[in-house]
Amino acid sequence: MSHVVVVGVDGSEPSRAAAEWAAGEAHRSGRPLRMIHAGAAAPFDPTEPGDAVEQVPEPVLAVWDHLASALPGLEITCGHAPGNPAAVLAAAGGRDGLVVVGSRGSDGFAGLLVGSIALRTAARAHCPVVLVRAGDGTGVEGDVVVGLDSARSYGDVLSFAFEQAAERGAAVRVLESRTRPAGPYLTEAPVDQPEIREALAAAELTRLQDAIAPWCEKYPALRVEAEVTAWPAGRALVEASRGAALTVVGRRTSGLHAAAPWLGGVAHTVLHHAHSPVAVVPHA
Repeated sequence: MSHVVVVGVDGSEPSRAAAEWAAGEAHRSGRPLRMIHAGAAAPFDPTEPGDAVEQVPEPVLAVWDHLASALPGLEITCGHAPGNPAAVLAAAGGRDGLVVVGSRGSDGFAGLLVGSIALRTAARAHCPVVLVRAGDGTGVEGDVVVGLDSARSYGDVLSFAFEQAAERGAAVRVLESRTRPAGPYLTEAPVDQPEIREALAAAELTRLQDAIAPWCEKYPALRVEAEVTAWPAGRALVEASRGAALTVVGRRTSGLHAAAPWLGGVAHTVLHHAHSPVAVVPHA
């Protein structure tokens, strides 16, 4: 990936957690960090004579100062942008950037609720969006978990997940949910039911391994675990997110979801219940 890491900040504890996560990501990937306070301006003008006027709350500036001191080599900018926060953040990320949002903030960053800024940003951005909750940790330790449907094109999702794992030196855990018919299974050969089930499970795992093979070849140093589960996809990813550095889900760029446009049911489940930061990656 290239371009910039964008983080929405409002002075709340979750937005501070998001800013710290975004700063770590920018530092690892060698990209600049852009902190944006979107929406209504605060009655504060931190600019010096000759600078453009930007109204940013003091708590946001405190986070800026903290990150600049902690990571002196990191290029950080901070400013206010008027307008709808979700639209502002999505536009700032463009197609090549990364947007990070705190999931339980205030003044527009009001948590993972239907219609929230976090959901709207994830639903409309053309680049990956990472949602970080205070208390979930910064996502430095643990595996990168990614949900996959091997019957669909998930190239962008896998590329993001594998690159994130490579940046961290972490393992990749790829999960696919498949529900097999309960049986009984009929075959011409004299094969017992348990053997048929085992053969079907092995075939599904092989299909998944074939789907991720190009990325395994591109990142040969990474440890990759592929697993086909009978659990519903959302539940499987939520459980796998315990102790994960990051949980990655895809978002189709066509279609409509009743609660939030362009987000599917699996993404909603994971966003509401995951125990790690969650990345939503748009894909065809």
